[in-house]
Amino acid sequence: MKILSADDVARLGAYRDIIEALRNGFRAPIETPVRHHHEVSSVSTLLLMPAWSTEWAGLKTVVVKTDNPSKGLPTVQASYLLIDQATGATVAMLDGTEITRRRTAAASALAADYLARPDVDAMTVIGAGALAPHFVAAHAAVRPIRRVFVYNRTPSRSETLAAELAQHGFEAHAVTDLEHAVRQSGIVSCVTSSTVPILRGAWLQPGAHVDLAGAFKPSMRETDAETVARSSVYVDTREGALAEAGDLLQARDEGRFDFASIRGDLFELCRGTVKGRQSADEITLFKSAGTAIEDLATAIMLYQKAR
Repeated sequence: MKILSADDVARLGAYRDIIEALRNGFRAPIETPVRHHHEVSSVSTLLLMPAWSTEWAGLKTVVVKTDNPSKGLPTVQASYLLIDQATGATVAMLDGTEITRRRTAAASALAADYLARPDVDAMTVIGAGALAPHFVAAHAAVRPIRRVFVYNRTPSRSETLAAELAQHGFEAHAVTDLEHAVRQSGIVSCVTSSTVPILRGAWLQPGAHVDLAGAFKPSMRETDAETVARSSVYVDTREGALAEAGDLLQARDEGRFDFASIRGDLFELCRGTVKGRQSADEITLFKSAGTAIEDLATAIMLYQKAR
């Protein structure tokens, strides 16, 4: 059994490779039952996310420990078990936290490959946590991103991330005027845990693509209803969106959105059964809730590269 650490996953997991693995994964017949959600204690939640195909099976375990930051540890700890269906043998144990960060960013970049304008060279990332640099790098793997505006409610974190991105060749700016940044951006990625709107639909320029990946509960949202109402809406999975996409659920409750108007999901985009962007001025929106397909497809690719 191979053991792949977070460093191994980062070394082997080029964003473009993960994006293509996900594209193939959404085209493949992969089974993904509803994830198991267990409240272990007042500070600990256990999530189990299985998935399988005829050749492979996998299980991601995620422990959310809300008291970890006080210990100087990440809130989310995860691992991934990969099984060869031919024998039932476990062939790899991988760091699930690094897989989750990279596949989450890659899923948004995969959607952007169908939805963002081909000439987009500037993006705004809202939120400067652990996911943010992955989202910039993943989007830059499918679009010619040069300029990046970073907004965070704590300006010092924006400055730290902007400096990190600059070291990787981006023209990166920490900003406090979010509206001004959004009006200059062809892609706006939201990776926060906000429960109130941060992004306003009135700020979006014609042709913008909105990427929502932070809010993961019905009570959470990163955008106002105007953002959703102005956009052609796509999701990773309809089931996940209906269960967890607070931005869409709250826009629906405010009378500004109908789930029947979702234009497509990643299955349909990747299989070519629905079209992506229709015009240069269209505003598109992708809401990601996450699916075990993404973990399995990524783990298979990493294992095969490590062999």
